[in-house]
Amino acid sequence: MTTRFADHVALVTGGGSGIGRHTARALAREGATVVVAGRSKDTLCETVHAIEAEGGSASAVVADVTNEADVESLIATTVARHGGLHVAVNCAGTLGVPAPVAMLDRETWHTVLEANLTGVWLSMKHEIGHMRVNGGGAIVNVASNVGAHRRAPTLGAYAAAKAGVSALTRTAAREYIADGVRINAVSPGPIDTPMSLRPGETPVERAARLRSTLPIGRVGALDEVVATILWLASREAGFVVGHDLVVDGGATA
Repeated sequence: MTTRFADHVALVTGGGSGIGRHTARALAREGATVVVAGRSKDTLCETVHAIEAEGGSASAVVADVTNEADVESLIATTVARHGGLHVAVNCAGTLGVPAPVAMLDRETWHTVLEANLTGVWLSMKHEIGHMRVNGGGAIVNVASNVGAHRRAPTLGAYAAAKAGVSALTRTAAREYIADGVRINAVSPGPIDTPMSLRPGETPVERAARLRSTLPIGRVGALDEVVATILWLASREAGFVVGHDLVVDGGATA
């Protein structure tokens, strides 16, 4: 355990799995009291139990980030339980069913944009609302190298949503830094989570594919992207405002 986030209350949306879970555990190891949010109580509780087993402090709130009433309640519950909100990491999102643009159905388009873009907007709206009148804070949004930095066939909806996250992050950063709310984004490439696996692909097959297609020659480790998120959220990055930091093994270099 370290103390970089001692006396901080941190909220992680999408905290039941993947980058969100790993971020929540890392924040707790560095002293934060962590609230994890998502739609599945079971997976959120698994994250909380993992944090507590390591000596950390955490709680779970079931919330759908596309529902404004849920998000408003999430922030209120976090503050009521723990006395404040100092760091927010917005990880919740979905890849959706891949399809070329002309083959995308309206339901997929709506679902992907709601989860990846509207959810980040609603989360920021209420995180900022608390932080700007309570001494400020730091927000890190999880975007993607697919979107503002790179395009990928069949991922048009995902790319549009994540590019929107990047643009929204920079806009909000300019609007609220004078209030002490520092906002940035991280844009990962392929990370060692199920989302980086193609349908039916095994981790061994993914490794072989990335060895020949990604400049670094391997999938990114969760620790590598999470270390970036924690740095952006920390005082060490205090002069970094409105940045979208790409962590993708050279894919967009």
